[in-house]
Amino acid sequence: MPGLHSYLMSAENGGLVSTRCQREACEAFGVSFAEAEAVILSLGLCPARYQRNRETISAAGQLALLQSRVAVLGCGGLGGYLIEELARLGVGTILALDPDVFEEHNLNRQILSRIDSLGEAKVAAAARRVAEINPAVELVPLQRAFDGEGGAELLSGATVVVDALDSVATRLELAQVCRELAIPLVHGAIAGWYCQVATQLPGEDISICLASAAGGEKGVETRLGNPSFTPAVVASLQVAEVCKVILGQGTPLAGRMLVGNLLEMEFEEMTL
Repeated sequence: MPGLHSYLMSAENGGLVSTRCQREACEAFGVSFAEAEAVILSLGLCPARYQRNRETISAAGQLALLQSRVAVLGCGGLGGYLIEELARLGVGTILALDPDVFEEHNLNRQILSRIDSLGEAKVAAAARRVAEINPAVELVPLQRAFDGEGGAELLSGATVVVDALDSVATRLELAQVCRELAIPLVHGAIAGWYCQVATQLPGEDISICLASAAGGEKGVETRLGNPSFTPAVVASLQVAEVCKVILGQGTPLAGRMLVGNLLEMEFEEMTL
């Protein structure tokens, strides 16, 4: 669409295109915010919202993020922070899966929860939040639990899958489906002050670390609790892993597991 290209080129300032100009381009040329963003990035320009990404992520890398589809399984403590950070990072499509609604005990750590959202589906809150912060990102909400049956159809087409679950059995099913589909899986688990992160690339198997997940079977988290900072730390590490996998940069935690003790501020890398 030459007219759109010319408009965006004329609107740039220091290589940046403002959100206002991007929105005006959508209205003038009948394209979506994501479509306008893809054109901006293909021209080597940068949407102004990503100005602070530019020294870390190239325009080509930002376009790769926009064109990616990340599945987040669980929209609670870990999942809420994951969705927030992935949307701000510029991941184009986020599939959010969670069967639950918000309860009062979620308010201490689940960033998507609010007092006036108690009883609301977590995936609905996730969709609303993403629409508020980045209109180029599509969040696909699915209010259901993950299980091995139908899992392959659900995750097919995902660029990366992110584990924000709270059950070892479900995590093991998820890892198996990701192995079958050859989709990278980024695992995270939390319990109290403790946490762990690992990445399963196609052809690998991290089941051994899932079986010893910090969160354990559902109930361990209830016993140890989770303060607000533990999911924030782990989700950030997981999003860094997702970004590396999509961009093909750096060294993901493949074949390794990062274990953290935030009480003593100690981190140990274990070979699987």
